Amino acid sequence: MKIKSILITLLAPMENHIANGGEKLLGNASSIKRRPDGKVYISGQMQRHVLFAAIDRLNQDDSEKGNTFISNGDGISNAIETDIRADLGGFMHPSVGDYSGRRTAPLSVTPAIALIESEVGRDLMVRLSTMDKNNAIATREFSQGDMMHMNFSLDLETVGISKVFKYEDNFSIGKIYIKHISDDERKRRTRLFIEATRMMNDYANQARNAVSGEPQQVLIIFDTKMSRKASRYFVASDIEKKNILAELKERNAAYFLGDDTQEGISVAKAYTEALAFLAANTLFNPCKDDAKIQTFAEAFPQK
Repeated sequence: MKIKSILITLLAPMENHIANGGEKLLGNASSIKRRPDGKVYISGQMQRHVLFAAIDRLNQDDSEKGNTFISNGDGISNAIETDIRADLGGFMHPSVGDYSGRRTAPLSVTPAIALIESEVGRDLMVRLSTMDKNNAIATREFSQGDMMHMNFSLDLETVGISKVFKYEDNFSIGKIYIKHISDDERKRRTRLFIEATRMMNDYANQARNAVSGEPQQVLIIFDTKMSRKASRYFVASDIEKKNILAELKERNAAYFLGDDTQEGISVAKAYTEALAFLAANTLFNPCKDDAKIQTFAEAFPQK
């Protein structure tokens, strides 16, 4: 099978958490992010941060990492061949001023959202001061417990590859693809992406509270098309769930469903089977078979 895209949708329980703090509302020391319907959420930006933190740890432990690394979020390079964040997460360098200064990320995420309205509590905090008798009193919000729904998608068309549009007289006349890494490295980075979605732990202000976003239920899809329809699987009715899976089968997509709360395939087994499937199949590659591998600097020399 030629895998064109990967979608991972999951449910993760979180308790007594402020996994993504917002503004300091109403005098609070920290306020939790909430939608108008009362459901707490974790922003897409935070989800990307947590995912890349997990990829970083996995890459460090990988004997095949070579000279690859994950750059810090505030200093992303354009060296796709070595910087995995630049490759999977994209970048925007306005100072460059041309096409080589930006890259659309093949990786995308949704905010993590609680399935039902959240019960938010407040911890009383007293800020003691030896200089002022009027000590500041504030509260810190937390959510009592949520089942968080989150999604991750990877477009294999541009993992380790640049897509460049060709223009003539200001009209687009097509596109070309430039390969920056080997096929083995493309598959390795894809494996890191999949593994990282089960190791989500680096949420804001939670170093001591050990909040985990590791899945309790997961659906991993290797698709023959670019589709994110199944991202609503865990919030769909039983009929819609059945139809979503039937549609995947119809176009020969492969999926792995794991649930730690039921007898049968656990989350760990679903990931094990998914990684074995990845190893046995090929990633979609829009480049020609004899395409030369070029570094980003070679492909886009600075003027």
